[in-house]
Amino acid sequence: PTKALATNHHFRIWRGDGSVLLKIYGTPARERRESHALAALSGRPGIPVKIDGVGSEEEHWALFEDPGQWSLGSLPENPDACRRAGELLESVHTSDPRSLSNLSRGIDAEWVDVDHASTIRRLARYRRRVGIDAELYSEVAAVPPPDASNPLPAHTDPTPEHFVVDDDGKITLVDWEWATLAPPEWDLSKAVWLLAMQSGPNSAEALQQGYRRMLGQIQLNRWIVYHAAMHLVYEAEQHMSDHGADAYASTVAELSEAAALANP
Repeated sequence: PTKALATNHHFRIWRGDGSVLLKIYGTPARERRESHALAALSGRPGIPVKIDGVGSEEEHWALFEDPGQWSLGSLPENPDACRRAGELLESVHTSDPRSLSNLSRGIDAEWVDVDHASTIRRLARYRRRVGIDAELYSEVAAVPPPDASNPLPAHTDPTPEHFVVDDDGKITLVDWEWATLAPPEWDLSKAVWLLAMQSGPNSAEALQQGYRRMLGQIQLNRWIVYHAAMHLVYEAEQHMSDHGADAYASTVAELSEAAALANP
């Protein structure tokens, strides 16, 4: 079990003309951020279609067209769907950044370098809690930060579960509360890493084919080290698991493998 922190809740509602998806946000800020992102990206393929909603301190919910009952995380390996997911992600990254954010820089290479160093330092504080021994931590700390190109519109959490698939194979990327300007490698590396882990290497390769870019193995593994370390630090700081270090074993294994491959 985990402790819920201002968790969103989703409900599928059946009506006479079909089903819709009700999303109740954990905080008003989440509703505001997602509404802004969806308005900025409206009309692009694969973006959730909002039907109705309320955003106030007392009520924060939205009603969406039903994007489907499946996801890349729940389906068997499906390279065609993963290829379409890559096309969708590329479409997001090539949208106009001015519509998504008024930030002058967003998450740029300097931000990544600073946050990477901070994340690795914080991981040292919690390494025993998440099951990282001193030798592995030394290997992780020696991995340089990943290369990051100029920030573009980004989802920032494109997990396989967030690529929803309907019965016709249409892909929708859901949950946009953390959208911002970020290096495209942030989204691409996270999607590739988690797809490879959950669905297999063919799925990860297909997504990159759809995106029309293949990440080099050294850079991909440097991004994986960063993503995995961020996840472990977040989990440890929020005390999310009640099962001790065993709950993080799979992420630690991924971190170890990526650290070994992240340097030439």
